[in-house]
Amino acid sequence: MSVTFRQLQLFLALAEHGSISGAARACHVTQPTVSMQLRELAENVGLPLYEVIGKRVFLTEAGRLLQQSAQAMQKEWEVFGQRIDQLRGLQRGRLRVAVVSTAKYFVPNLLGVFCRRHPDVDVSLSILNRDGVLQRLRSNEDDLYVMSNPPQDMDVTTEAFLSNPLVVVAHINHPLASSLQIPLTTLLSERFILREQGSGTRRACDRHFAALGLQPIVRMELGSNEAIKHSVAANLGVSVLSRHTLHSDPTVDGLAVLDVVGFPVESNWYIVQPRGKLLPPIAAEFLRHLREHVGTLPRTGII
Repeated sequence: MSVTFRQLQLFLALAEHGSISGAARACHVTQPTVSMQLRELAENVGLPLYEVIGKRVFLTEAGRLLQQSAQAMQKEWEVFGQRIDQLRGLQRGRLRVAVVSTAKYFVPNLLGVFCRRHPDVDVSLSILNRDGVLQRLRSNEDDLYVMSNPPQDMDVTTEAFLSNPLVVVAHINHPLASSLQIPLTTLLSERFILREQGSGTRRACDRHFAALGLQPIVRMELGSNEAIKHSVAANLGVSVLSRHTLHSDPTVDGLAVLDVVGFPVESNWYIVQPRGKLLPPIAAEFLRHLREHVGTLPRTGII
């Protein structure tokens, strides 16, 4: 089978953009060039790679298999390029990081410092819910992953690198805002606004309540920390959030952190990667950067 690297690049562009014209624009070539190269690619494979239905491109089974192989080859080629640059004393390449949504409050700060040190590095940062990050982890789409609740059913390595305390927050004028050592049972009459089922914060919260044999009244489940903070500030209920999601002075957002017995719940942020994964030089450098600079983050409140 005689296939060129250029043909694979054009095919990946087709899969990403969903049209011949989109692939042509992305690769800075003409549409006839794309069509000819993809036709030759399909002839070499011996099976149709895509079909056009209603002006939309859909990959065939053979096309999806080729897409997976081409993506793996592309990543290996990028790693090779980075290693050659490393031998030349250069620091450039592409860094791919996927993080759960709550990590957006501190990971960009760490990335910013790294990028100032390595201005030639291109960064792809995916911020998703936990399920989205796990899907990318299963597909090995990124170099590193940051989450608070690593999967137990996947063969991965995990490294705790930052504390992630969970606190109870309420409206700034909540009757308990100035109270000390509030029994958790006192809050059982409150309406809770919590993260959606499956999120790392929700899992840790549910485990904590279950361990104490308590069942909070859940008024709302929301998929955004910002939505929860606004709802609590509107006095719709109380919540349990990562301290990293809050301003260093929560009163700025109309919130109060309640002094509840058993809180904060101590958990951690983890760096996760597939076991046995060979990190590209840039990713290995970023991992060292995380370990070195995590201590510079504020201990309470990131903003």
